[in-house]
Amino acid sequence: MILKLYFEMKRNKSYRQASFYLLAFSLILSTFILGGCSSPFDLDEDPTIASRADVPYTSRQELELGVTGVYGQFTRTAWQTTFFVNGYSGDDMTTHRASNKADFREYDQRFITGENSRTNGNWGAIYRMVRAINNVFRNSADLTLEDPDLQNMLTGEMYFLRGLLFHHLTRIHGRIPLPLSDIPDPDIGLASQLEVYEQIESDYLMAESLLPAIYPDVPAGAPRPNAGSCRALLARLYLDWAGFPIKDNSKYAQAAASAKRVMDNSSSHGFALVDDVSSLWALENRFNSESLFTIAMCNPCGLANRKYGKLGLPGDFGGWQETFAEIRFFEDFPEGPRKEATYHTEVPLDEDGKVTADVANASSFVPWTEFTDQQNPVFRKVVGPFEDNIFNFHLTDRNDPYMRYAELLLTYAEASGRAGSATNEAWEALNMVRRRAAGVPFGTPDPSVDLGPGDGLIEELAFMERKWELAGEYLRWNDLVRMERVEEALSNRNPRVSIGTQFDENGVATPVPITQPSNPIIGSLGTDNYFAPIPAREIEQNPNLADNN
Repeated sequence: MILKLYFEMKRNKSYRQASFYLLAFSLILSTFILGGCSSPFDLDEDPTIASRADVPYTSRQELELGVTGVYGQFTRTAWQTTFFVNGYSGDDMTTHRASNKADFREYDQRFITGENSRTNGNWGAIYRMVRAINNVFRNSADLTLEDPDLQNMLTGEMYFLRGLLFHHLTRIHGRIPLPLSDIPDPDIGLASQLEVYEQIESDYLMAESLLPAIYPDVPAGAPRPNAGSCRALLARLYLDWAGFPIKDNSKYAQAAASAKRVMDNSSSHGFALVDDVSSLWALENRFNSESLFTIAMCNPCGLANRKYGKLGLPGDFGGWQETFAEIRFFEDFPEGPRKEATYHTEVPLDEDGKVTADVANASSFVPWTEFTDQQNPVFRKVVGPFEDNIFNFHLTDRNDPYMRYAELLLTYAEASGRAGSATNEAWEALNMVRRRAAGVPFGTPDPSVDLGPGDGLIEELAFMERKWELAGEYLRWNDLVRMERVEEALSNRNPRVSIGTQFDENGVATPVPITQPSNPIIGSLGTDNYFAPIPAREIEQNPNLADNN
């Protein structure tokens, strides 16, 4: 049924709907084909079984199904916070102090065990996708389509996703295995960090050479990547490469050059800042020009997003209390439109005491300092605008912007400064983000907002701007690691000025200072603890994965 709808919609040029239905079909198909294997490195797996469904492609449709099957797996992996669990290590976000959030707390407190189920699930899902991608490469090796551009696009997407998956995983674990075949190698070892970066670079570059300037017939925000998406993620890779653990300073120049190439060709890629930063988190703007690669979700298709809505609300209001804002970070956050776009500081209630989407006519508002379960500000980026009414749901149509144009601009500014080549264009890139944050037109110089050479080092100003711009997007930890500033950021998360409310057994409220963070740090803040351990079950099956220091 889904496949029939896909081809009918494609004939009628309804590509967006067709893509979603095909993804749903491919997800179901891939679940039957690939779902039975818990790990790509199972020692007891019979390789001949894994390859029985391995039939060389003979048509465009088979290649398309192979590619969209990978997208189905990718969306199904990225739909939960598990995929972004490393983000809880940053100083911008936290989770509930009890409840069933133990796996998230391990990252929040930097005391991650090898038995962490989120780590296990993420590791297994990523390597299943990598193997599926390698399977597409093998099955399409002898296929020649009449439309070479289409074949290049589909092949390029697989290189892009493999590079992205390796990149995503190395940011969590550091050294990782690099399987480049769909046949499991039960004795595979860890690649060096340099080898990992070089493989990611190779995949991104190959994808860039095969993908067009813009993918045809898709919504804004590159839900299917284009050449600019590849070059943007290369800029992110080079910034990581220049920092800890390799610290190759020559990569700063490459990060700046890659970011600049995307900026210079932004119109051809369909990329641009949106005017209003708060609109990025609204459902109606789920496809937008600022996203350099969008993980597209579709609840009616069975590909919902499970990271937003009620997951960001405290238990007071029926929330799942999974993702909260750190108080100290919130206190330090500069006031203005960007802070308002990042946080909800109060929850609107109707006359029955329930959270309401009709904010303008709310009967009352409960400030975060009066929450009874856990007193932390609420991320607007997670709960969404209350008017969107997703706060009652754990499955939503929210998309994920995997990387935003604002991040690219700040990468250019920071990398240019660290490479010793900051220009007026680099300052302008920084100031565009600052202007929008202040609520003024980002393309028009504004002396009340703009910074220049007399205001400090552009690299440090851009690094600080990333802190505020990307708050709550599961990215802050990566910046702290590459610059070796984890201890500086996390050694004191105590709030400075916030006054909360203490309730006695009769519900009587007393104002009290908030003096402790939700989840105090337990593990080391040194470089020895920057990367999460590889799952213990993987090491049990393959001792060659044991050393990831």
